[in-house]
Amino acid sequence: MQSPSASKRLLTIGVLALMFCALSFAQQLSDQQPASLAGPHPLITLPVNESQLTVLKGNTHPLARPEFDLGTAAATLPMQRMLLVLKRSPEQESALERLLDDQQDKSSPSYHKWLTPDEFGRQFGPADMDIQTITTWLQSQGFQVGITRGRTVLEFSGTAGQVQEAFHTTIHKYLVNGEQHWANSSDPQIPTALTPAVAGVLTLHNFLKRPHIRLVKEPVAAKIRPGKSPELTLSGGTHALSPEDYATIYNINPVYNSYSGGSSTITIAVVGRSNLYNGDEPGQDVQDFRGIFIPLPYNQVDFQIILNGPDPGDLGGRRGGGSHAGYDLVRRRGPRSGY
Repeated sequence: MQSPSASKRLLTIGVLALMFCALSFAQQLSDQQPASLAGPHPLITLPVNESQLTVLKGNTHPLARPEFDLGTAAATLPMQRMLLVLKRSPEQESALERLLDDQQDKSSPSYHKWLTPDEFGRQFGPADMDIQTITTWLQSQGFQVGITRGRTVLEFSGTAGQVQEAFHTTIHKYLVNGEQHWANSSDPQIPTALTPAVAGVLTLHNFLKRPHIRLVKEPVAAKIRPGKSPELTLSGGTHALSPEDYATIYNINPVYNSYSGGSSTITIAVVGRSNLYNGDEPGQDVQDFRGIFIPLPYNQVDFQIILNGPDPGDLGGRRGGGSHAGYDLVRRRGPRSGY
């Protein structure tokens, strides 16, 4: 028979054993937690040293060439809303590839389960510590800095002089096809310590992308056949897209089908570099396009332009005048009918 003191010692040992087992099990659970719950690990591990630089290769526009060079731009040239593109860790990159595949796989629980910008940023964006380190460095160079909700880029604004000091590249003026532009004349450089979390710099130039469509000045004969697709056939046998085609491509029909009518409105934001205005006839192209296929009053839309950032001007791809850009807000009134 054990003495009371021996029984007490055994009880104490048993409690301690249970505590250690519980701690060990908790540690195992912690180790098995998904990275998305624990948060991404910082990629920047070294202090920022301005004397140790790395060239960000491939960050010079192909048209920034000596034969177009007009010389150095003024140091006071405003450079707004430049984008520092951030990197994902290899683990995040693999997880993102899997998610993109699963979102298109009907047998996957993630099929068509889209992420909000905030959710995307939490899962696939840099660690808060990396964001803070890069932001602090940009601010120390005199830039104004902002972060996007998806945490894929850092937006910063400043002058050509600040860009030269921070990124060790000179902003030059260029004349290409009769149009004057500005751009960095060589690949930028950043402190080597930042490179694990920085992929490159966008918009160190104002060479904006042009639409790939071609405008035909002469009228083109078109045959409209309501009903089965294709509804619209142009001369020469080319098929065009009607409003119903766009509704199918962008999966808008479920929204249309769920609309019960009434006086409420639906607002759609369309992001573009050119707006939908045509001189004194706002949105006339769109009104004409919808009016052919959709009867009144269901084809009516109202337009409101919000200029978000510098005005890139009219980049072509539409008829008429105007030189705005940003978010085109399209409001469709009344119930859906006829398509």
